[in-house]
Amino acid sequence: QVQLVESGGGSVQAGGSLRLSCAASGYTYRTYWMGWFRQAPGKEREGVAAIAAGGGRTYYADSVKGRFTISQDNAKNTLYLQMNSLKPEDTAVYYCAASAYAGGWYAALHTGTYKYWGQGTQVTVSS
Repeated sequence: QVQLVESGGGSVQAGGSLRLSCAASGYTYRTYWMGWFRQAPGKEREGVAAIAAGGGRTYYADSVKGRFTISQDNAKNTLYLQMNSLKPEDTAVYYCAASAYAGGWYAALHTGTYKYWGQGTQVTVSS
């Protein structure tokens, strides 16, 4: 059974940093594409960052490019999202997700690509 458990959310002032973690279990981690998504109140869930299976190519939404970094530790079956220079508009519930395949930027950051989801972790950025 696939399980994804996020942690690391919290409250921070604008300009600050947070690192989210997603612990994965129940499947061969390195063979899956992994993504971070977020959902703000009243808005649709959107793709933030994704990483190809095995830790290769990475993909970012334009809104976070240059500020967020996705990475993973295959030995620990853990996905990370380092978030720097946070802005109030980054406030949302952040989810990690896993997919057996996602080719290209659009698919990698599209919610419909991913079958498995974590429960989410709240990130609040105050001005």
